Amino acid sequence: MSWVATAAFLLFALPADPDGVPALLVAAYVLLLVLAGADAARTAVRADFGRGPRPALAAALGLVLLAAPVAGTLLYGSARDEAVERELLGRLKEGDDLVAKASKSSFLLSAPDYRYALGLYRELGEEHPGSRAAALVPRRLEAYYDAVSAPYAAERHCEAVEPLTYLRTVPRTVDRKLLGDLAERPDAQLAESLYGCGVSRLGGTGPESGGKELGTLLRTFPESSQAGQVGPAVSGKIRQRVAALKGADPCGTTDELRRMSALVTELSGTSVASLGGQADAGVRDGVYACGVDQFKDKHFSEARRTFTDFAGTYREDSRRRHAQDIAVAAEIAEERPKAGKHLPPSGKPSGARMELVISNDAPDAVEVLYTGPVTGTVRLKACDGCRRYGSEAAGADRACEASGRTYPKARLRLPAGEYHFLYKRGTGATASADSYASGSTVEPGYSYTSCTYLIEKDPFGLDLPLFPDPLKPASLRR
Repeated sequence: MSWVATAAFLLFALPADPDGVPALLVAAYVLLLVLAGADAARTAVRADFGRGPRPALAAALGLVLLAAPVAGTLLYGSARDEAVERELLGRLKEGDDLVAKASKSSFLLSAPDYRYALGLYRELGEEHPGSRAAALVPRRLEAYYDAVSAPYAAERHCEAVEPLTYLRTVPRTVDRKLLGDLAERPDAQLAESLYGCGVSRLGGTGPESGGKELGTLLRTFPESSQAGQVGPAVSGKIRQRVAALKGADPCGTTDELRRMSALVTELSGTSVASLGGQADAGVRDGVYACGVDQFKDKHFSEARRTFTDFAGTYREDSRRRHAQDIAVAAEIAEERPKAGKHLPPSGKPSGARMELVISNDAPDAVEVLYTGPVTGTVRLKACDGCRRYGSEAAGADRACEASGRTYPKARLRLPAGEYHFLYKRGTGATASADSYASGSTVEPGYSYTSCTYLIEKDPFGLDLPLFPDPLKPASLRR
């Protein structure tokens, strides 16, 4: 019966399993052996072996039978330990396979696999420290760090930021003794990647502006060499963009400078904040250069808005007066493109000046814009008692000629040259109808007068208010 029970027990227990044999089965087998031994002892006590070797042989066989379970137990324990080792090595390979798979994808897609593999390595290293698998974990962790930080090794700094940030969190879950020098390795790599990515994005839009990366660098690694390089890098980029204002796209370059100025503001409280003045000066130069480019490209509406904003924003800038002149010339050029043939001169010409007297014979105020050798604007008040003329002929014949009437006047002193004028009345829907552009030449040695007036026609003979025809200034008269 013992042999039968032993054979059945071995058939169930082999091959050895990491979980071993159920305790209940082992207890039943031991109880069976005890009962078998007791029965044998009882039989031996009653039997008469007589003289001879049979008692010694029985004792030897008993010792053999006693040694067999003990040796079997030891061999089974060794086999079970080997099964455990094979299972742990299998888990190690599972982690290796996950890392190999994850390394073929971006970190965003592969992060769950990396985290699961790290859990396997941590369990092997911390919960099975004496196993063959645990002895291999340090090398596997080094390969793990290399795989996760592969974008850094390839100098893809923006792509490397997220995985390196993750690696810095690994010591929170894995024993530092197991990690060794790996625990500190991502710090320098992340600082370098944040710097490289942030600087490469300077002047970009939205999340591509570099502000997030550089801000993180300055807050997280304020004592690093890379943090000390941020200020010079931003300053150099500003200078580079200011130099590019002389290129083909000053308006686009100005947008970059605006974004860099916003970046400097965003990094307030850091060494970069001291570059605010340089960034603002770059934007100011950019706005001016952009307006000049718009004017030269005949985009007069855009140029007028740009220079109007410049003059309103930078009141202390030495170019403000010239910006106002260009805005005036651009507005005239919107109605009379010839006025935009050249930029207004930035200085005042020398030499003789001729007088031009402009009178207003209209019930509305009028603003006169002019550009030529000099540029400017004058505003004439409404004429009390003046009316719109019923026809163009009546206006040309009687404008500014009423005896005893005082017309609002403006006196200009103009150098000789070709001039372009824009007479503006009304706002909103009537602005274009009440505006008129013209050109004239001022010659040396003469004085000139001009009279503005309005005509109003009713082509259907109805007593209805109509928009007036465009105002017609009288010709300049010597």
